[in-house]
Amino acid sequence: MVFDLVVIGTAITLGPLHNSAFILLLSSRRGVRKGLMFLLSWLANLLAVIAVVVLLTGGQPPAHNSAPSTAAVAAKLAIGLALVAYGAYRRRRPPQPHGPPRWVARVDDASLVTAAGLAWLLQPWGLVGAGAATAVDANLSTTHDWLALTGFCLLATLSLIVMEIYVVWAPEAANARLNALRNWLGDHQEQLIVTISLLAGLWLTAEGIYALVT
Repeated sequence: MVFDLVVIGTAITLGPLHNSAFILLLSSRRGVRKGLMFLLSWLANLLAVIAVVVLLTGGQPPAHNSAPSTAAVAAKLAIGLALVAYGAYRRRRPPQPHGPPRWVARVDDASLVTAAGLAWLLQPWGLVGAGAATAVDANLSTTHDWLALTGFCLLATLSLIVMEIYVVWAPEAANARLNALRNWLGDHQEQLIVTISLLAGLWLTAEGIYALVT
């Protein structure tokens, strides 16, 4: 379970879309506050999903090959196959000319509530769902699994935490470097989406198949 959560959490935190949006928020008026609202909303979404899973399982993993266990494995397999298909589709399609989203022009006037809502909108829910399906196996009577779930939520938020702290600590240097990072993410967005989708999807697919046949 732990390694699966590390893979999924890493895939989430490296996603280019939410990181680019977060950098735009940080560089806007009241950027630190907007960034904090985005970060807290992002983390709250993850915690809420994990909390729902824990409530459903009672903090005890279902028996191996039981209906709940099989359903969780099937969900991971389905998400893995969907990610592979999506990554292959994005890889094959011709380059698409596109400008920045319409909300970018209004980011300076965005409210704190809007920043929080943007985090919900940009959350990679497929990967979050894979994390939830993995959390079904958590045994919360052990400290180890508590730490694993906490670590997953923090790892999936790590890029946002680092950027928020950097802007607070050294605003001028951070703004210059983060804007350069945003430009790089924009130039390589398609490759990053394809790579993350394929790697995470292949891992989840392989894990799902293995779990179903053993």
